[in-house]
Amino acid sequence: MSDSNTTDFTHPSTFILMGIPGLEAAHVWISIPFCTMYAIAILGNFTILFIVKREPSLHGPMYYFLCMLAGSDLVLSMSILPKMLSIFWFNSREIDFSACLTQLYFIHCFQVTESGIFVAMALDRYVAICHPLRHSTILTNPVVGKIGLAVVLRSGVVVLPFPFLLMQWPYCRTNIPQAFCTHMPVAKLACADIHIINFYGLFVQICVMGLDGIFILVSYTQILRAIFCLPTKDARLKTFGTCSSHLCAIIVFYFPGLFFSLTNRFHQNVPLHFPVLIANVYLLISPILNPLIYGVRTKQIWGRLRRLFTHKAEEGQKEHERQMALKHLELEAEERKQAKHLEMEMEVKRLDTELKLKQLELERAKVGLPVNPNNPSPEIRMDDLLLAVDGGQTSRLSLLDLFALLEPVVNEVLLSHLGGSRSPEI
Repeated sequence: MSDSNTTDFTHPSTFILMGIPGLEAAHVWISIPFCTMYAIAILGNFTILFIVKREPSLHGPMYYFLCMLAGSDLVLSMSILPKMLSIFWFNSREIDFSACLTQLYFIHCFQVTESGIFVAMALDRYVAICHPLRHSTILTNPVVGKIGLAVVLRSGVVVLPFPFLLMQWPYCRTNIPQAFCTHMPVAKLACADIHIINFYGLFVQICVMGLDGIFILVSYTQILRAIFCLPTKDARLKTFGTCSSHLCAIIVFYFPGLFFSLTNRFHQNVPLHFPVLIANVYLLISPILNPLIYGVRTKQIWGRLRRLFTHKAEEGQKEHERQMALKHLELEAEERKQAKHLEMEMEVKRLDTELKLKQLELERAKVGLPVNPNNPSPEIRMDDLLLAVDGGQTSRLSLLDLFALLEPVVNEVLLSHLGGSRSPEI
């Protein structure tokens, strides 16, 4: 499909996402920081959800709202970055018309959802600081759940006109000059008057997110008044510290959003890739920084995260010690087994030797040789052997028995010859 297709489409089958116009040759290098940002956003927000779920002391309104924010950030980042990275890595630029409308709906819906969550978190800080004794009775779990549901429903209803309006128009072009779908770049491709969606977008910016910002401003005005009424400087700093994470997250969300909205509508003499890069950074900066802000500046989450890693390290050390102790026990058991086996072998040899001596005594008795009951292996003299031969008993002895009978005689002969003793009697 050409870059400037002017054929009228009632509903084009696909749009073409251009990525970052003017920087196509650098898409692979640009993908590296965006891939890193995606990994940080996914890991950070899942870590927030995991820590709040595992730590019972964090089961409170502030952390429930933080979990809602983390969930919104996850959906927002997963709605944008997979398709963006496929463009950068595989040049997969086509996106179905319905998929484009679905993507822009989720992007805008969860942007408005984040704004509503920040309002809910401002309400939580207002009640906690200005009415601390009533905090647990005002913001109960059912109330927190209803606030979260209201925020999501408001976002879904407010953003719903965007895809419905875009579905009604014919389109003259299909090339979207960025890496994801949002309502204004898609609307500019239509062969129709788009003032209505432009005005509705301004309405959402001013009357929804603008009112959210005003409500947050009023809440923090009351919070600051209550803080300055505290008697000591330490108390004021400690109380204000409970709001610092929320204030940082609000600044990260609203100020880049305002800048992006203005550049998207009124940019005239700036390079085309500049507002596209601003849009990419704006939509990803909040999902990346929110878990870092709350993880570092919120003592409960940071402490639980450190305990989690410390506990894992201690568990690893204990597991290593258990494995070493188990190996030591296995070695001891093997040594005992080998010692027992050696002892049994020696006992078998001893019994075998005794059995052979008994058999030798029986053979001596059969051939008529004298047996000394006090000496299990009596010395055999040559006279005894001759007596056995003269008596006609030689045939009863086997060859091995004969050798056994002759062995003491031979030994005595050798000893007498070497030692100068008397010769044996033969």
